[in-house]
Amino acid sequence: MKNGIVIKSTGSWYTVKGENNEVINCKVKGNFRIKDIKSTNPVAVGDHIKYKLVEATNNSNTRQTGLITAILDRKNYIVRRSQNLSKLSHIIAANIDQAFLVVTINYPVTTTTFIDRFLASSVAYRIPVTLVFNKTDRYNNKELRDLEKLKSMYEHIGYQCIKTSTVTKEGLAELKDAMKGKTNVFNGHSGVGKSTIINCIQPGLHLKTKEISDYHKTGKHTTVHTEMYELDFGGYIIDTPGIKGYGMLNMEAWEISHYFPEIFKFSSLCQYNNCSHTHEPGCAVKEAVARGEIEKSRIISYLGLLETDKKHRPPQ
Repeated sequence: MKNGIVIKSTGSWYTVKGENNEVINCKVKGNFRIKDIKSTNPVAVGDHIKYKLVEATNNSNTRQTGLITAILDRKNYIVRRSQNLSKLSHIIAANIDQAFLVVTINYPVTTTTFIDRFLASSVAYRIPVTLVFNKTDRYNNKELRDLEKLKSMYEHIGYQCIKTSTVTKEGLAELKDAMKGKTNVFNGHSGVGKSTIINCIQPGLHLKTKEISDYHKTGKHTTVHTEMYELDFGGYIIDTPGIKGYGMLNMEAWEISHYFPEIFKFSSLCQYNNCSHTHEPGCAVKEAVARGEIEKSRIISYLGLLETDKKHRPPQ
């Protein structure tokens, strides 16, 4: 039995980097499942696994492939709700040191709801997040003011934020320094420039990129599969397909406020210990919103997640 790390997932096949840097295509053992995770993909990029070599014959040609027989304990993972099977999750990547959410004010628009769902999920799965505000060279004065307002809001909450442009090279050195020596995952909508940033930071990868739709100002999918790349300056980067929506999974309603740091801070002052911050009297969170100490967009995101939780909760 050999040890390896999954560096690419195409759905049915997994590319594994094994001992002595051997790279081999692997399948998953037929009855292999991850305990307690209802997922569309039992194995994810970043997983440390055990595999054995097998001979595969096709049209009289024999080639060596691998069979994944076990997955080692994950330190963490990041998920989204499966698009077609809402009760199941899709694991985007595993064993991550930090995540970078690439955000654009326009071309395409990234909403605060999308940002907040990603941030809450990352807190839940113990993954530090940096917000990367990209395409700063493209914005007019109003869009730049909107960017600064968003950046200031999230920095005040406690998140690191970096402004970047692959045209002017703004922020790329700072981003590269933050990634050094770590396993990093890039997420964001299609068209926000994830692959373009990665190409600038790690020349030679030649990841596919496309301009966004000028008419709809929305992104086109260029990264089709999740894949991990080694960085010349130390560490790894995981490039993921763009995602349109982000769902929370396996959370109780009372937990959700814990993943919004500023809401959690004020919740200790609420009249009721189990306050949902929706209708109860003596709610310190609602009072903080009224005073402007919690941004309205954040409480709207929190309430949206509560509603999502109700919709996907199994019947009693």
